[in-house]
Parts: sequence; structure tokens; C-alpha cells
Amino acid sequence: MTISPPNPSPLYRTVHGGPTDVWNDSCSPRELEYAIGNGAVGATTNPSIVLAVLRKEFDSWKGKLQHLVAENPTATEDMIAWKLIEEVGLRGAEMLLPVFEREKGLKGRLSMQTNPVNYMDAAELVEQAVHFTGLAPNIQVKLPVTAAGVAGIEEATRLGVNINATVSFTLPQAIAVAEAVERGLDRRAKEGHDVSNMRPVCTIMIGRLDDWLKVVAKREGVTITPGHLDWGGIAVFKKAYGIFKARGYRARLLAAAYRHHMHWSELIGGDVILTIPYEWQVQFNKSDIEVKPRMGNPVDPAIVDELYRKFPEFRRAYDEDGLSVPEFDRYGATVRTLRSFIEAYRELTAVVRDTMLPPP
Repeated sequence: MTISPPNPSPLYRTVHGGPTDVWNDSCSPRELEYAIGNGAVGATTNPSIVLAVLRKEFDSWKGKLQHLVAENPTATEDMIAWKLIEEVGLRGAEMLLPVFEREKGLKGRLSMQTNPVNYMDAAELVEQAVHFTGLAPNIQVKLPVTAAGVAGIEEATRLGVNINATVSFTLPQAIAVAEAVERGLDRRAKEGHDVSNMRPVCTIMIGRLDDWLKVVAKREGVTITPGHLDWGGIAVFKKAYGIFKARGYRARLLAAAYRHHMHWSELIGGDVILTIPYEWQVQFNKSDIEVKPRMGNPVDPAIVDELYRKFPEFRRAYDEDGLSVPEFDRYGATVRTLRSFIEAYRELTAVVRDTMLPPP
């Protein structure tokens, strides 16, 4: 039984007033404690997030990192980095376990991301996904929506992994994920396994799509109505939501990469997950924005029309056939995000290196 606090926050009302769930877009214990207290029922991590946690809370993790180095004297910095990533993620999974148990496994999961350098290797992605799944009962595993990632998503799902498709920005990617999940679930069921408790998730990084369109607009000198570039990701997400519901896909959509309040307020009321960074949660909870269903409100057709006419990159994201699976890896938002994830991972290994080999 959930007991409402005396003055429930906007995010608490978002979760408990309808089908929309909120996750914490970090595994920082301090931030996750705040999020759970305001109704969050999940959380996520990746090398970028773990790096940010270390930078903010290094004193809390320094001892653990030193212990991992001492306990694994022959390990490489990459091995230690992944042990640390797992430790940070498992702390979050432990904090979410009461939610997981209360919701009978339907909520309360911690998403842990596979190694971003393996975005072209389906077998490596699947192997790590299966490993992560065995770490705790409430682990969700993030695989990128690259060509190899789509194949990995199907196979990991067949093997019982609750996937969270990431590095995903477009309608073609979301549909490819949904179809891969359906194939994986069907194959698993045919092998005699119960799939009723599996909760696959497909992320659309709506803010990163907007970021990419703004890069294109600046690079190509495109003049556009002020504010319209803030709606591209929302338009793609709402269109994907309608298609997912009409076709009965079992993967659930998740909105990520927040840039402004509409990435929350415009999606309230949908049977979706909103993974919100701590700083945005605090801002939203202080706001006077009315918490009411808006998922069913279409994006102004004039906005969609202008984006569609002026940006081929928006058309590729908005049309169901805008990208083929082999083209996923070269879409601008994909390239930018993969590069940032890999760079963050390399920075994380450098932090580990400084513990293994302190500067003279």
C-alpha cells in the first residue's frame, strides 16, 4: 500500500495520479533517495553517470575503489572500472528492491548499461547483458540501438534479460526495438519460459534529438520559428506512443535526456517512463506547472510541418521508414551520443588508473 505524503510533489502526483512512471536518471544514492521519496520507481546508470557520481561523491567511493584495486592485483583498469560500475549500480538496485518487491517485479528496477565500445558486437553485448541480469533480481540492461544492438536486443530478450534500449532517438529505431523484443519474447515463450513478468523498455532520447537538430540548424544556417526546435523529440515520442499502443507492442517507451519542463509535462498521462535527472526533478517539484494528462495532446501541426519541411534529419527521425537498421549507426544523434558515452568511459578508466598508479 502506498501512503501519499501530506503535500505530494508534482512528480509524486505524476506517478500516483495515472499510468506514468518516473525514474531517477542517476544511481547516486543521495539523488536516488530523493527521487524514491518523490515517487520514483526505477533508476538508471551508465559509464557517464557513474563518472558523474564519482566526481560528486568521490569521498564516498574512494575506499571501495581502493579495495577493488587491492582485491584484484592482476586486473586491468577496464576490469576494475566495470567492477566499480557494478558496485555503484548494485547500490541503486538495493535501494529500489523494496519497490520491486512491493510491485511484484513490475517496477523497481535499476538499468545498467553495457559497454558502449561494443556497439558493433552483438555477441559481446548479449554476454554482458546476461551477466548483469544475474547480479540482482531487479536489474534492467541497456543495449544501444545500433544495427548490432537490435540483434542483441532480440537475443538478450530470448535469454530472459529485461532490456532497456538506449542510444535511440527516432521512430524507426523505436519500432525496430519493439519488433526485436516481440521476436525475442515469442522465441522465449516457445522454449517454455514464462514471459508475463518481463518488462522490456525502449528509450527515446528526446532531448538529444533536439540537440542534434539545433546543431544542424546552426551548421546549415536554417532559420526557424523560435522554440520550434524544442518540440522535435516530443513529436517523435508522441507518434511512437500512438503506434506502440495501436500495435500492442510489449516494450514500454521511456523518455530521456531532459532539456526543459515539456519533456516531463507534455508526456504526463501516457503509459510510459520518464527518466529525469535529479536537478530537473528538484526544479519540477518547485514549479507551479499543473500536473495533468497531456500525452494525448498532439504537437501543433504547424510546428511539425516546419520541422518536416526544413530538416531532412527530422524526417528521418519522424517517418517510420526514415532510417533503415544499417543506417542507425551513422545517424547524427547516434554518433554524437556514442562518442560521448565512449569518452566518458575512457575518463572513468582514467580515474581508476589514478588509483592504481597514483601520479608521482
